[in-house]
Amino acid sequence: MKLHAIVDDLETARAAVAGGATVVQLRLKGASTGEVVQSGAPFRELPAGFIVNDNAEAAIALAADGVHLGQTDTGAELARALGLMLGLSASTVEEAIEAEKNGADYIGAGPVWATPSKTDAAPAIGLDGLAAICAAVSVPVVAIGSVDASNAADCIRAGAAGVAVIRAARDSKAIIEAIDAAL
Repeated sequence: MKLHAIVDDLETARAAVAGGATVVQLRLKGASTGEVVQSGAPFRELPAGFIVNDNAEAAIALAADGVHLGQTDTGAELARALGLMLGLSASTVEEAIEAEKNGADYIGAGPVWATPSKTDAAPAIGLDGLAAICAAVSVPVVAIGSVDASNAADCIRAGAAGVAVIRAARDSKAIIEAIDAAL
């Protein structure tokens, strides 16, 4: 749970795992279920947890460890019924509490800082917003949104169990070192 590398290609996933990423999340925005399954097959062999972003059907077909769903995604009931780890996104305390009530195994909280990786992201919540979400729920919280080696430790100090990175996925080693220094 310490470091989620959110990736769209196998080469980046391998580099992230080599640097210490504990979870790889396959994120192929706009891809069909068939395309996600085809692209995701080799990810199952990586020595890290494997989560599929936004597509419970693909996660099931790939025998992934879990699925991460946003506020408008469907499939949470299916994921829970089949025993997949369920991550749900939240950008407010209220959304986080609701996600926990809906069976989330972890919450992806953010964006902590403004991010170019998701054009429809909610406004940045900052470290105070992250800390409030962490305090409001009992499930682990993973911080996301312009997280990198320079600020990952701040997220852990705010109460997050881990961080998720997209643009910084290839910098996993430095991020893990920063997190470990904060623990």
